[in-house]
Amino acid sequence: MQSDAAPLLQYSLGYLVLISFVGCLGLIALAQIFPWLCGRDDDENAVQSMHSQPTPRIGGFAIFLALALSVGFAPDTIVQNYVGFIIATALIFFVGLSEDLGFRVSPRGRLLAVCLASLIVVMLFGTWLPRISVPYFDLLLQYWIFGVPFTLLITAGVANGFNLIDGVNGLAAMTAIGASVSIALISLQAGHDTMVMLSMMLAAVVFGFFLVNFPFGLIFLGDAGAYTIGFVLSWFGIAVLIFAPAVSAWAILLTLFWPLADTLFAMYRRSRLKKDAMSPDRLHFHQLVMRGLEICFLGRKRRRIANPLTTLVLAPFVIAPQVIGVILWDNNRAAFLAVLAFLAAFFGSYLVSVPAVRAFRQRSRET
Repeated sequence: MQSDAAPLLQYSLGYLVLISFVGCLGLIALAQIFPWLCGRDDDENAVQSMHSQPTPRIGGFAIFLALALSVGFAPDTIVQNYVGFIIATALIFFVGLSEDLGFRVSPRGRLLAVCLASLIVVMLFGTWLPRISVPYFDLLLQYWIFGVPFTLLITAGVANGFNLIDGVNGLAAMTAIGASVSIALISLQAGHDTMVMLSMMLAAVVFGFFLVNFPFGLIFLGDAGAYTIGFVLSWFGIAVLIFAPAVSAWAILLTLFWPLADTLFAMYRRSRLKKDAMSPDRLHFHQLVMRGLEICFLGRKRRRIANPLTTLVLAPFVIAPQVIGVILWDNNRAAFLAVLAFLAAFFGSYLVSVPAVRAFRQRSRET
């Protein structure tokens, strides 16, 4: 980046961390006065719940507030477009917030909101995902009849992926920070300074939340936060591919590998069990790791320790694909092979871990 832009970036990042952090603290305080900010009474009994105490799940409000205020730090050349993008993102935020506050919105309804928001972005800017670095298929993406639906599918998948991994303290936030910084570093190498700044501002926004969410889980992202972060990151990745032709689409995918891999495996798992693709369960990778820690090492009723420890255990596996994506940012073949290798590792380790944990639990019961 230009040297005169560096002080402005540092200034904006500090303020955005502070806005997000203070916003989360304010929401926690308000939840003590207004218990309904913690959502429905039965939320902690949901099948996918990893917590037992009512906790505010409206961290997305602080995320979106800081994100909206980041417009004031955006380069003048993109302010108008950035404002339009934030307005489109607001649709997802308000739909997710409705669910977080107890007004039931179905998973399909939330995904529809993501698709509508992406369609708004497409209409505002007249662009969509330009390529996935696959010969011949990239030619089809140049036509809107193929490119637009595929773009809606990708953005909905990433947004939903962040919602799925938002199960233990710090995991979704850590993944988002890593993805934001990775996209910024790829943009820096590609010479796209605007995306460097926007991605780093998003990282700062999420980091302010992370300071309150990890390790004690004083506030959760909720659907508003998880879907908003996933949506913004997916479009940031698309923007890099549009304006930096040298960047490999597979390298961008590596920055978002963990939520996408979890989504793919959830779809596979539920189809094998003949369940609805949208039905919640407790078989996500982070849930398996947390129960494994409880059964094999910590003992039961140690959820307060096992929960944040799960994020620390998974951190290297979440960050590794992102690091490789930065390194292989312009090497399409190598990035593609890396995606395959990480997919094999993800699916293989999951399939091995499930029977291992079950066997250990059975031996514990017998002894």
